[in-house]
Amino acid sequence: MPGFIVAYVKYVDKFNRVIGRFMMYGIFVMVGILMWSSISRTFFMPSLWTLESAQFMMVAYYIVGGAYAIQLKANVRMDLFYGEWSVKKRAWVDAFTVFFLIFYLAVLLYGGLESLFYSLEYGQRTRSAWRPLIWPIKAVMCTGFILMILQSISEFIKDIATIRGVEIK
Repeated sequence: MPGFIVAYVKYVDKFNRVIGRFMMYGIFVMVGILMWSSISRTFFMPSLWTLESAQFMMVAYYIVGGAYAIQLKANVRMDLFYGEWSVKKRAWVDAFTVFFLIFYLAVLLYGGLESLFYSLEYGQRTRSAWRPLIWPIKAVMCTGFILMILQSISEFIKDIATIRGVEIK
């Protein structure tokens, strides 16, 4: 494999690993927000920001952590036949099906960017009493889609290397 391709795989894998490991702790932030929501609702005045903040945190946790899930092969697979196949056959199937994933993510990114630009242009806010701006979470979603596309390309390259019998270290 050419050096720039190996460098791409190493850089993308390392970057998504660091981001994914960081986002793993986002669940604790979300639990903290929801715990504060329960405490404030029980003992004080209810906070307006807690539920939407928890929703935004869950979106960030799920979408930005998606690239790390792809890297770990933790995504859902139909394992009826896949688990019995050889490593090379799995690489062939993965190299073929990754194009569907990239197309799907590209469509999501296109729609996300249009929605992000609309939110920025019109200052879109939620309809709750707190009324936060929506563009920050849409920007996070678009970033997550980009990271997943980059990781999908990295996985495709690794599958091609497996098919060719080359190991990327």
